Amino acid sequence: MTSTAVRQPQEPSGEGRKPAPGRGAGGPARPWWLVGAAPAGVLVAISAVLAAGSFSGAFDALSYFADPGAVVRWGLPVATVLTELSLAVTLGALVLAAFAVPAGSAVQRTLGIAGAASGVWAFAAVAQLVLRYSWSTYLPLSSPAFGPGFGEFVTTITLGRTYLGIVIVAALTSAAALAVRGPLGAAWTAALALVAVAMQASTGHAAGAASHDLAISAMFLHLAGAALWVGGLGAIALLGLRNTATPAVIRRYSEIAGWCFAAVGVSGLVSGWIRLGDLAALSTDYGVLLLVKVLLLAVLGGLGWLHRTSVVRRLPETSGSVVGLFWRLAAVELAVMGAVSGVAVALGSTAPPVPEVPSGPLTPAEQVTGHPLPPEPTAARWLTEFQWDLLPAFGCAAGLLVYLAWVVRLTRRGDRWPLVRTVSWCTGMIVLFWVTNGGAALYGHILFSAHMVQHMILAMVVPLLLVLAAPVTLLARAVPPRKDGSRGPREWVLALVHSRWGRFFAHPIVAAANFAGSMIVFYYTPAFEYSLTTYAGHLAMLAHFTLAGYLFANALVGVDPGPSRPGYPMRLVLLFATMAFHAFFGVALTSGNALLVPEWFGLLGRPWGQSAIEDQQRGGAVAWGVGEIPTLLLAIGVAIQWTRSDTRDAKRLDRAADRDGDAELEAYNAMLAKMADRKD
Repeated sequence: MTSTAVRQPQEPSGEGRKPAPGRGAGGPARPWWLVGAAPAGVLVAISAVLAAGSFSGAFDALSYFADPGAVVRWGLPVATVLTELSLAVTLGALVLAAFAVPAGSAVQRTLGIAGAASGVWAFAAVAQLVLRYSWSTYLPLSSPAFGPGFGEFVTTITLGRTYLGIVIVAALTSAAALAVRGPLGAAWTAALALVAVAMQASTGHAAGAASHDLAISAMFLHLAGAALWVGGLGAIALLGLRNTATPAVIRRYSEIAGWCFAAVGVSGLVSGWIRLGDLAALSTDYGVLLLVKVLLLAVLGGLGWLHRTSVVRRLPETSGSVVGLFWRLAAVELAVMGAVSGVAVALGSTAPPVPEVPSGPLTPAEQVTGHPLPPEPTAARWLTEFQWDLLPAFGCAAGLLVYLAWVVRLTRRGDRWPLVRTVSWCTGMIVLFWVTNGGAALYGHILFSAHMVQHMILAMVVPLLLVLAAPVTLLARAVPPRKDGSRGPREWVLALVHSRWGRFFAHPIVAAANFAGSMIVFYYTPAFEYSLTTYAGHLAMLAHFTLAGYLFANALVGVDPGPSRPGYPMRLVLLFATMAFHAFFGVALTSGNALLVPEWFGLLGRPWGQSAIEDQQRGGAVAWGVGEIPTLLLAIGVAIQWTRSDTRDAKRLDRAADRDGDAELEAYNAMLAKMADRKD
């Protein structure tokens, strides 16, 4: 793609003005009628939530409690719709600025859209917070007890603190969106907006679902995918009014929207199944609204398919008919998105068939972990039992598909990619999926020894497989560079690899210290307890140990661009130093008598297996013994690379000797002869 494909058209004044691309018989390039599409989408969303709420009775006057009033009952869903739509446009505009829009004034316009949308989001979030408190406590807005109670709600109650946190994040996002100037700032601001999405995912039905962690992960993936999908298209529409939405930007958004559709679809199915329990529940009010939402989502998928097959691929032609068709489809898609958002809000206000609070007495394991105690582990159960975690599972599937797509792209253009690298990556993704969703994840939540197995595989087995697959090299070869100043996956990854922070953490000594030292920091600080008791801490643990292992393995045996790797003797020294550290850590656990996180492992009430302290000592043996196997494989890899390097050097010297008659050896012998003559 050349830079002219995304150059913004300049209109000269006076006679002879050239029409902008797409202007002509097929329709105007600037569809001013599209100005009404965004407000119309908001009105459709509000109408949908009110209609769906009327159907399910979610907003009817309460007869068994004090009624907070019609303003609260009907105003809360409207405020929620406005909050979610403005958040969506904020996130969509920020992601476009970071990953799709050409550098220059287009980025500033996109960030301006994000700043305006985040300002609306902040005000709507305040209204949502006030109305949410009134709805939760059944206190009318005019009640004398409203003020004091509201202060206590936002300072002491988890739900109130969460919604107050969303308000604060919205305000910070608004300020940051107006302050940043480039793709890097846009990416950091988008990450800040995602914090609010994560906070939102922990409220509502997800907060009390029986499958708590799975419900939260599914809700986060659902909310983030929907917000980026809806908000991205909204931002594209606003950019199109000023001819900033170039064909290249639209194509890039189309790829993002495809992933969003997959995320929303998969997470929606998981969330629906958790709350329905069985297919018979589809006849309930919740089930009917869920079916309506699925139907609307299918319509959106069909519109997206039409966009991609009939419009997006032909946009470089810039014909008026193609451009006009795109904007018409975009307007319809925005309206359907508004309807989906409205139904989703009403669905969140309707009680699901599966009770949010488990009935009956809870076992000790359920009180501590939130999950029933699994059966005693056996070799077969390690392979057949699962505790699903949607975010890592979706990430593994995405990593597998993207890598294979890059390999296919290379193959189609006649380039070769080693099969062993492809097999290594696929194996690494499969192992990563199992260790985050299979028996290691299930039993790692209740047995320290199983947790240590999960840790060792995450930090030593998975990274080695991924490093040997050379993903950065494949990315650099398969993905063409962009020429319009925007940053795609290739630009972001290479910029990170060659950045100051990237080089620092990838330095072999730093990577080795992080790999070994973070183990002590993790297990002997509150970080270990945080990873057990919170889902965010659990994800942070998975990400940290996988990344730390990847950086260490890449410093030793990697072929991707990155750190200045030391000589092979120094690599072996670093490797055996970490091996000794693992042995020391394992011995300390094996001989120790102080239970780590006793409020967790000591109160599970397991009727099977060893005691908690004996199991912890067994985990030390795992760290000491099992962890040495991947280390030995790394040592073998370093030795093989060392041997191959010496062989290549010897061949190079032989070829040089054949070319110049071994001049280097002759010069060396002559030097020795002169030294001998001087002694004589």
